[in-house]
Amino acid sequence: MTEMINVKRLFEPTDMTVGTPWKSIAIFSIPMLIGNIAQQLYSTVDSIVVGHYVGDNALAAVGSAAPLFNMLLVLFVGISAGVGIMVSQYFGAKAREELSGTIGTCITLTAIVSLFLMIVAPPFVRDLLQMLNTPESILDDCTSYLVIMLYGGAGMAYYNILSGILRGMGDSFSALIYLLIATVLNIILDILFVAQFDMGVAGVALATVIAQAISSVLCLWKLMHMREVFDLGLKQLKMAKEHVIQMVRLGLPSGLTQAIFSSAMIIVQSLTNSFGEMFIAANVIVMRVDGFAMMPNFSFGTATTTFAGQNVGAKKYDRVMQGAKQGTILAVACSAIITGVILLFGKSLMGIFTNTQELVDLSYYMMCILAVGYIAMAVTQSLSGVMRGAGDTVTPMWISLCTTVIIRVPIAYGISYLTRTPELPFGRSECIQISLLAAWIVGALLTTIFYKAGRWKKKAIL
Repeated sequence: MTEMINVKRLFEPTDMTVGTPWKSIAIFSIPMLIGNIAQQLYSTVDSIVVGHYVGDNALAAVGSAAPLFNMLLVLFVGISAGVGIMVSQYFGAKAREELSGTIGTCITLTAIVSLFLMIVAPPFVRDLLQMLNTPESILDDCTSYLVIMLYGGAGMAYYNILSGILRGMGDSFSALIYLLIATVLNIILDILFVAQFDMGVAGVALATVIAQAISSVLCLWKLMHMREVFDLGLKQLKMAKEHVIQMVRLGLPSGLTQAIFSSAMIIVQSLTNSFGEMFIAANVIVMRVDGFAMMPNFSFGTATTTFAGQNVGAKKYDRVMQGAKQGTILAVACSAIITGVILLFGKSLMGIFTNTQELVDLSYYMMCILAVGYIAMAVTQSLSGVMRGAGDTVTPMWISLCTTVIIRVPIAYGISYLTRTPELPFGRSECIQISLLAAWIVGALLTTIFYKAGRWKKKAIL
């Protein structure tokens, strides 16, 4: 009977304002980490299936489409960030009416933004890709992939936003289960559409869209059965002006941060494209493995955001400081272990994506350059998470702006320009990874300085 009760509790909201801080963060992070592994499997399986069944150019096409797709989704990033902070603080403060209004407003606002993006964005996809110097050999595949992903973007948006609401209330387990279901379905559909029906890159996009739509429906079903925590009816679904303003205030800096990051990715992608299909394909492989290396950082970042939000809502600032220190130590340790494993077995991992040895060697070399940066990112994500959870989303935005615009892009193009030779008309390709490593290290230093300054303590919404 006790075991049944414990299992049931995994699917319930968790109060992170009590108990040992590092244990609360670790318990919350484990489903997040598993979920991030599952989410990374989406893009990884896409790349493996495409690389083996369609070819290296198709693999490059999927990778080249990613930065532009992420740029188009910045509105959802903003909504998700804002609502996550509000939910965690209102839940920590036991403010049922505000919590209910926030969730209902968010659901309606997401529907409006999804419809807008679905209508406006697809007609301009091909022109945007051409502006980025996307090679003609992969242009058609890039276009079809992006158009399908945009038409099905509502499922992805709702999953990320609704699962963020669940996590804000301390329930990271339900979101994990729904994501695992979607991941298994995505793998099955990938193989079916690409290997059996020979749909190519379009099949990969369609598989992802269907799987994400199902995961979003499951999240909504879960929320509709949480009446003991908040209310969800027609009254709550009417957008409340005060909640929209609060979401924009909190979410806009995070949305702008993502926009800045995505813009830099697009600018750098233009430089990446100049190095040819082989380098583009290698960069895609690195991005996939990079996703696994980053997982502890994003998991602990989300955990510290929820932890800080709930405890700020409960006005327990000493506990927030404890959690920040302990959570950062956990994140750094976990990141160091995973990075070590990736470096140790790197070439075997790269070989999963392609049978081309030159591509494997190039990808592994690029990964080695980035290695130390993952540990720096553990610090950035954890402490930024604390600041965001407290309601300070502006400081992380400025740090991101600085590291991306002032550090990454100039270094990438600077090294490229300074290393040009007749044999290398666009310079050395290492400029892409070196610039990213520099941005990560500077970001960790700046985040630590601003966290210790403590201005984030004055940003609570309550």
